Amino acid sequence: MSAEDLKTKSVDELAKIILDLRKDQFNARFQRAQGTLENTSVLRKNRREIARAKTILNEKRNSEGASKKKKAA
Repeated sequence: MSAEDLKTKSVDELAKIILDLRKDQFNARFQRAQGTLENTSVLRKNRREIARAKTILNEKRNSEGASKKKKAA
């Protein structure tokens, strides 16, 4: 999933995407330990997608917090 796609998602959708990616990462780690993981690049891709999604989630949360502070002032 590209950063462009993630930017269009809401905060709740991003949180769900991160949860799903973490589950995939967990399963891939077990498959690697058992020796049944065929494509080892999945681990790296999942880790980077999680980081990308978390970055955009933090940006959205920070921008929401800044807009609330402006309204309060």
